[in-house]
Amino acid sequence: MKGDGAPGLVFRRMREADLPRVMEIERAAFSHPWTEELVRRELGHEFSTVLLACGGDSGAVQGFAVVWLVHDELHVLNVAVAPEARRRGVARAILDRVEAEGREQGARIAMLEVRRGNAPAIALYRTLGYREVGVRPRYYAEDGEDALVMDKDL
Repeated sequence: MKGDGAPGLVFRRMREADLPRVMEIERAAFSHPWTEELVRRELGHEFSTVLLACGGDSGAVQGFAVVWLVHDELHVLNVAVAPEARRRGVARAILDRVEAEGREQGARIAMLEVRRGNAPAIALYRTLGYREVGVRPRYYAEDGEDALVMDKDL
């Protein structure tokens, strides 16, 4: 699947063999990363997609998203980009792709939660058309940070 957005990206579904690289990116991206077991479990759910963005000279995984399609709602659970690939349009390209695939499968709205303190992610989501629709107080159990709930009509 050739990519839209960031130049040279190719998108594909995650396989079990991708788990070490996905976890490397996950751990670099978040102070409270998902566990390997949580990521592995997503591979077995029929409603879940782990979409990888691959590129660069080696074709290595540059970033990924975990999304659920539930009825007509696309739930964006996780988006992470490798440190060396940040600020190059990778996250935007991944979100564009998962939204397009969601629309093709009947999704009418995309939803996500984001840490209130994650200003770069919030800014990106706003440029993509997401709007703040609520707050989940103390949503992140590890540190009690609030989550902003954002959505976007697809």
